[in-house]
Amino acid sequence: MAENGTKIGVMVCGHGSRDEGAVREFDSVARGIRERLPQYVVDSGFLEFATPIIRTGLDNLREAGHDLVLAIPGMLFAAGHAKNDIPSVLRTYEAQHPEMKIEYGRELGIDPKLIAAAGARIQEAVDAANASSGEVPIHDTMLMVVGRGASDPDANSNVSKVMRLLWEGFGFGWGEVCYSGVTFPLVEPGLEHATKLGYKRIIVFPYFLFTGILVKRIYDYTDVVAARHPEIEFVKAPYLSDHPKVLDAFADRVQEILDGANLMNCKLCKYREQVLGFEAEIGLPQESHHHHVEGIGTGPAEDHAHDHAHSHGHSHDHGHDHNHGHDHGHDHDHGHSHHDHSHDHAHGHDHHHHPYPHADHPLGPVTMKKGVKGV
Repeated sequence: MAENGTKIGVMVCGHGSRDEGAVREFDSVARGIRERLPQYVVDSGFLEFATPIIRTGLDNLREAGHDLVLAIPGMLFAAGHAKNDIPSVLRTYEAQHPEMKIEYGRELGIDPKLIAAAGARIQEAVDAANASSGEVPIHDTMLMVVGRGASDPDANSNVSKVMRLLWEGFGFGWGEVCYSGVTFPLVEPGLEHATKLGYKRIIVFPYFLFTGILVKRIYDYTDVVAARHPEIEFVKAPYLSDHPKVLDAFADRVQEILDGANLMNCKLCKYREQVLGFEAEIGLPQESHHHHVEGIGTGPAEDHAHDHAHSHGHSHDHGHDHNHGHDHGHDHDHGHSHHDHSHDHAHGHDHHHHPYPHADHPLGPVTMKKGVKGV
């Protein structure tokens, strides 16, 4: 769409996965965004592990004559990928192609539409459980919301807020949070703790957009803990996927860029403020090391070849008014060394990650048990 002589396109930037189901679901979300924004050409791409890569989508928009691209992260919360990796890719591309301007929107974040979508998924699970095994009073039911897990406490804390909104919204007897990797508590110890609270039914809800190894791992650990506690009914709720409210929220993020309202909440950003326990990460260089895994995993091989001339260490002035007066540190939650490796890959090189201060927490990745149904 052209506005004031400027041809505007939209770019949806996903993380990527070796899981083909996750890639298909991302494509479904991208289609849903296109349907909601018919006035724009909407392209999409992945940061790593799948094709097309982000650069390919940007090439498509540039070659079609777009002067301005509104780029949004296809992610729930702003941790390392949304704060560092995607902006780095976008800024590098913009520097190589100054004829096209890229403005970056914010993550989905805490949003009433997302809470409504989450509530709908949980209600689906409750209704199915009631139909198959009989009704359990809501006050005898516990909610366990499972977040992805990051080495960014701001992103992790958002999962707790989502849980509280859902807990109060439904009136469950109790609510807790655990994570699939990187931080603590992980799914298995989190659910084991939950079994001690005396509830008849535990709803396990992965607060994820797409399927993939992490969602499958969450469900596998749920089965493991359920087998130990047959007196408790464990119910696996579906993740968000392409719920209409999720698609509406993505369309909102695009409009926010045009309205100048795409402000990330930086009050608890560990790169800007002295967040308790993460003080050493203020002002670290913003850079992305994902170029070595761009496009691998799925898709045609010809999409894997691309220019690796990435210039790192640029500032965090990437058009979404984040207004950090510093460079961001690279933190994309890979959990190397003794972390659970949440991205289903093993790099034989040094990522120069800042160490997560609680990597040896007894309920965290260092103690994750292996060999549970492939998890």
